[in-house]
Amino acid sequence: MLVVAAVLHEDYRPGELPTMLTFARVRALAIIAVLVLGALIAVLVALTRDDGLVTADHTSCPDDGVVANLELADPREIRINVYNATDQSGLASQVGEAFANRDFEVVEQGEDPRDTDGAGVAVLRYGPQAVGAAHVLQAYFLNTATFEFDLEREDDVVDVVLGNGYRQLATPTEVRLSIAALGSPVPPPGTCVAT
Repeated sequence: MLVVAAVLHEDYRPGELPTMLTFARVRALAIIAVLVLGALIAVLVALTRDDGLVTADHTSCPDDGVVANLELADPREIRINVYNATDQSGLASQVGEAFANRDFEVVEQGEDPRDTDGAGVAVLRYGPQAVGAAHVLQAYFLNTATFEFDLEREDDVVDVVLGNGYRQLATPTEVRLSIAALGSPVPPPGTCVAT
C-alpha cells in the first residue's frame, strides 16, 4: 500500500522508498502510539495493584485478643462433624462418607444435636480456630451455605448441618472455582490475626 500511495506522488522514483509522510499517516501512527502506551500503562497498573487482597491489621490484635485461624487448610487437615437437619434418613452418614472420600476427617455424624429447622442448603458452625476451614467447606456447597460463627467455641472442628436444600457436594473443579470466587477469609467480628 505504501508503494501504491507513493506511485501517485509526483516525486516518486522507482526503486526508492517514499519519504513523504502524509497527514493521514502521521495521524495513524499517533493513534497507534497512544494505544500501545495505554496498553502498557494498563498492564503495569494491573501488575502492581493488589486490591482485593485482604490485609489484616496485625498491630490491632491485643495480647488477650481472640485469634482467628484464616489458613485455607488442605482437606486432610480439616476436622468436621456432619449433622442432618432434614427428614431424610441416613443423609449425615452419606455426606460424611462423601467428605471422608475427599480426605476430610469426619469426627462425628448423625442428627443435629441443636435441632436446626433444616432451611437452606447447609449451615457451617465454627469457632475462631476453624475460620479458614469453614471457608474451604463453603466451596463444597458452591458458596450457598450459611456461616454461623461462635466466638466462644475453642475447638478446630466445623459442624456441617445439612438442610433441605442440600443436593450434592461440589466437584473438585467447582470447589476450586468457588474458593476463587470467595476470595480470602476475613477475621470475623471480635477476632484478630496474630503476627
